[in-house]
Amino acid sequence: MRLITDWFKRAFSDPQIVFLSLILLSSFGIVLSFGDMLAPVFASAVIAYLLEGIVMRLDQRGIPRWLSSSLVFVLFVVCLTLILFGLFPLLSRQVTQLVQQMPAMISAGQQALMALPERYPDIISPAQIQDLLNLIRQEVAHFGQQVVTLSLASVASLLTMLVYLVLMPLLVFFFLKDKEPIMAWFSRFMPEERRLAVQVWSEVDKQITNYMTGKFWEILIVSAVSFVVFISFGLQYAVLLAVLVGLSVIIPFLGATLVTIPVLLVAWFQWGWGNEFIWLATAYIIVQILDGNVLVPVLFSEAVNLHPVAIIVAILVFGGFWGLWGVFFAIPLATLVNAIFQAWPQYVALETTT
Repeated sequence: MRLITDWFKRAFSDPQIVFLSLILLSSFGIVLSFGDMLAPVFASAVIAYLLEGIVMRLDQRGIPRWLSSSLVFVLFVVCLTLILFGLFPLLSRQVTQLVQQMPAMISAGQQALMALPERYPDIISPAQIQDLLNLIRQEVAHFGQQVVTLSLASVASLLTMLVYLVLMPLLVFFFLKDKEPIMAWFSRFMPEERRLAVQVWSEVDKQITNYMTGKFWEILIVSAVSFVVFISFGLQYAVLLAVLVGLSVIIPFLGATLVTIPVLLVAWFQWGWGNEFIWLATAYIIVQILDGNVLVPVLFSEAVNLHPVAIIVAILVFGGFWGLWGVFFAIPLATLVNAIFQAWPQYVALETTT
């Protein structure tokens, strides 16, 4: 017990450590308590953080801050408009078509499963197939109930989305335009001596900038390449599946495995076990290999120094706290924790020697 008490006194006797701890605890507390209400603010801050790199490059060329932030904001609005009125309607149509074709797919799957006991009587029995079909029917019925519930709540969700579409661009613009006054306002409440917090933030800022910028381009490139592959083979729902493949890179290790299932299922329902299916599966695997072994090392020039086990644990923990947002920010948050674990002992040892 005394060892713990001595460590606690030694670790938290410095005001800078206390300040860093309060900042971290307050940030996590605000996100956990008010995350739903402040979601547009957090999302806008993330977008502005991503766009800040472009603004800074324009600033370095001598362009005034108000002009560079305005130009970048206009580019952001144009891209957002293209996504809302170009990509989303196409995705909506393909999702509707997939739902309408779902009964035929289920029927074809049932016929394929019922044929297995005849082909492999020593491995699979009719009773096992029947149990599997009953389980599939239950899951489909449960999914149908969720769709109905979601459709009933869609009006409120639509209103919320409309509010976000108005608020978020405004917040992004003001975060870009008034970055310096906002940072100066926050600095008023911070102590003058905050070397430890600055050290942690500089490391986290470098890693997060590298991660989020690289992840954005990885999603874009993987989606585009997957779409070209799918459309060249004539695969149905090419846009929808390409977007899913691109978004799957958000979840390291697990995302590619999960999204492979719908891609192969759609291909199987379209072609069966024919040559088209084999060639498409081969091309899809090549895309995944190139993504992991070529694209990721190129984009993430400053690799995130985290063990794969730490990344998986971070995805599980932060995903459990904040859902999809937690999964997306799992690696940056794990980087924050890692930076603290590295900077804290170094700072304590330095202060002890001095």
